[in-house]
Amino acid sequence: MSRMHIDLPFILASQSPRRRRLLERLGLEFTVRVSPAEEVIPPDADPASLVDTLAREKAAPVANAHPDALVLAADTVVALDGVILGKPASRTEAATMLQRLSGTTHTVYTGIALVHRRTDRTVTAVEATEVTFGVLDAEEIAAYVATGSPMDKAGSYGIQDDLGALFVERITGDYYNVVGLPLRRLYRLLRAQFPEAFSF
Repeated sequence: MSRMHIDLPFILASQSPRRRRLLERLGLEFTVRVSPAEEVIPPDADPASLVDTLAREKAAPVANAHPDALVLAADTVVALDGVILGKPASRTEAATMLQRLSGTTHTVYTGIALVHRRTDRTVTAVEATEVTFGVLDAEEIAAYVATGSPMDKAGSYGIQDDLGALFVERITGDYYNVVGLPLRRLYRLLRAQFPEAFSF
């Protein structure tokens, strides 16, 4: 089985188990260092600009502590009609978000940042995927919220979850972006911006 290889120490600056599993699917060797940066979402923030900024802010302190490593950070938000839906603070808020998403099309934005401090390189990109939900009834929403799965996810759902997957009528764009890491965009950035370190 072929594997992607990066000839630098490679660090994922994220505590997300979903991002970790996606990198493992690519066969990449990496370590995890959780960024101390806080996610602050200003009112009326532009979703694309926000995820780009937050990815940079998450990567920076880890890159500063590990200047020889290539550091990857990411941030994902859900936006409905331009309004950002972050991670729910309670089960009630999770149910309210899912009710808002019911029968609508929203956009999932993920910003990724690659930082190599030793060569003073910072590369970022933003991926956007449109997701359309079917109409959800109260019983479906309650059953999903009861699993606890929505609580650590932007927009209160995971497309990869057993029940969350049933809500999605169609998507336009990168499926893996909705999971939390746009793999095609990451691959293209690595090949284009770090060719001396990237190989199969």
